[in-house]
Amino acid sequence: MRVRVTAAAGVLLLAALTACGGSGEDSSKPEAAPTSEPAASGEPSAGTVEESAKLGSPARTTGDGGTGVLEITPDTVVFTKQGGSETSANGTFVVVTMKDKAMTAVAADEPAPITGQGWKWMAPDGEMIGWDSGNSTSVTLGKFENADPVQPGAWQWRSQVFDLTPAQAKGGTLIYVDGEEKAHRWQMPSEDSGPNVAAVKKELQP
Repeated sequence: MRVRVTAAAGVLLLAALTACGGSGEDSSKPEAAPTSEPAASGEPSAGTVEESAKLGSPARTTGDGGTGVLEITPDTVVFTKQGGSETSANGTFVVVTMKDKAMTAVAADEPAPITGQGWKWMAPDGEMIGWDSGNSTSVTLGKFENADPVQPGAWQWRSQVFDLTPAQAKGGTLIYVDGEEKAHRWQMPSEDSGPNVAAVKKELQP
């Protein structure tokens, strides 16, 4: 009878140890801390800001409404107080010209500014200035003012004008928000730069 009781007790004890994790592992050990390394997908980590490109660097952008792909290359920047018959309300017109090229088999266009997308200027202190600042919309640029959708295999000149204070203009960042609301950034020089400076100044003459 003692042997039977002892055996039964042993079975119950073994079951209790198994239920409590008594398999030889220490259940009090802390779990391994999760790794902080980013995923190996090649995508930037959430919350990161894409590094600004330089004037003359192309960017592949999504067209208006998500249709087509535009390769946009801001290539020239001109700083002036006078643009044709208009005088800068804030002290400095910043004129940027860009080359838009359709990269797919469908026409592509820049989003209309009223959508909140398109072109913006970020001052050195982080202030964002829109396309309709001061007297910017009154400046005309002739050959650089194309606004039609870019057809497959074609390209056209476009331009954007900002009316800024001298402090906002010096060392600013040009930002373009495309049809998928992705922001593309270019660090702007603080003086006239690019291959079309002379052509832009000719268009800006009264």
